[in-house]
Amino acid sequence: MAQQPSVSHSSQGSETPPRSPPGPSEKPQNSVLPVHNSNGQSETLFRVDSAGESGRSGIHPLHFLKVCFKSTNPVSMVVNVLWPFVPPAIAIHFARPDLHLWIFSLNYIGMVPAANLLGFAGGELARKLPKVFGVLVETALSSVVEIVLFMVLISNDENNSLIPVIHAAILGSILANLLLCLGMCFFLGGLRRNEQIFHEVISETGSGILLVAGFGLLIPSAFYSALSGSTTVEGPFTSELLLENTRTISRATSVILLIAFLVFLFFNLRSHNSIYDEVLELDEEKDEDKADEKRRAKLTFTESIIAIVISLTCVSMSAVFLVQEIHPIVERGVPDNFMGLILVPLVEKAAEHLVAIDEAWDNQINFALFHCLAPSIQTALFNAPLVVIVGWGLGKDMDMNFEIFMIVLLVLSILVVGNFLRDGKSNYLEGALLVLVYLIIAVTSWYYPNPHDGTSNVQMPHGHGAH
Repeated sequence: MAQQPSVSHSSQGSETPPRSPPGPSEKPQNSVLPVHNSNGQSETLFRVDSAGESGRSGIHPLHFLKVCFKSTNPVSMVVNVLWPFVPPAIAIHFARPDLHLWIFSLNYIGMVPAANLLGFAGGELARKLPKVFGVLVETALSSVVEIVLFMVLISNDENNSLIPVIHAAILGSILANLLLCLGMCFFLGGLRRNEQIFHEVISETGSGILLVAGFGLLIPSAFYSALSGSTTVEGPFTSELLLENTRTISRATSVILLIAFLVFLFFNLRSHNSIYDEVLELDEEKDEDKADEKRRAKLTFTESIIAIVISLTCVSMSAVFLVQEIHPIVERGVPDNFMGLILVPLVEKAAEHLVAIDEAWDNQINFALFHCLAPSIQTALFNAPLVVIVGWGLGKDMDMNFEIFMIVLLVLSILVVGNFLRDGKSNYLEGALLVLVYLIIAVTSWYYPNPHDGTSNVQMPHGHGAH
């Protein structure tokens, strides 16, 4: 059974002092929280952790390919078998642009190994950095896939036809992390032990910020829904004015959420970084594959950067080709909401989920929790506001006027996850329940009507009007 993280670094003996200097602010021995350096000073930002040293420098092509293929765990290595799909996925877009289903399918599959390489290279780079900074860099790199998809979607939007897909993808990304990924972490981690104990400094902070972020995403939709029945065809308060006001509120909310994201980063990287550093370092000591991880061949700093560039290029190309085929696929009967809420998040989050699940399997539940909550927070506080502001700059009618159905799913999911995190421990039953709830949402989203079929709370293409 995993034990509650303690404050002492016992690897050097019980006499080893904590990292923060002694003084009046020194943490008592029986305190729940790890030592926090109250003067806000941290270690040098760029340093090579022993866990990330490769013993080499520069680039060695054959060794580079071997390390990338083996990845960090057997599941990631199996995913790398899908790399042969990447060249045909790119080639078929130019050779046979009329084969819409093939282009979509091949690029959908091809994004998985490319995103997996991005996640692996990001993890290799993260191990060469301080714990919290490294995890946030890894999360940011994984979120690049999502940001690229959002930017491609908004730039290819015509007459607001892709805005419902973007709306669903934003909320679907958060739901995939909170329900599917966290559920799989709890389930698979719980199969090897009775329960896993995680630190409240990560769970409570993460779930609290998520609840606030969900509330921020809810406000524009609530505003529109509350007033949609009060509009008139002619008069001072028309449906067009309501939509315009909703967009203005969405843009203002986006700016405020971006500020909240900057505060979140400062909290993690500067003012409270020592708290998270020690929690994650102690979690690393509990890694049941620690010996194997130390022996595993690793990428150099240069190789990590090269792998990130290669994977980002492949992911970006596949994202562009994938988005261009959404209309033909939707015309074949795949609902907009299912496309955005389920299909898009699954492929964009595949690598991130594999990393988190592997960490939970190895009893690094705090790392896994960080990899589930941090991407959700980034999506809510940064990625979603960013696409609204970019759409504003491009003259698109992008806003945060989400379907009330999906907003309810998001808020309820945050509350459920927060309730499971409250006791500071998890088991496979809680994980199974979260995954089953996600499956229920997937089934429901398939039968939820498209916005063009008359549902409300969406941006309708010009000519349809507001419902």
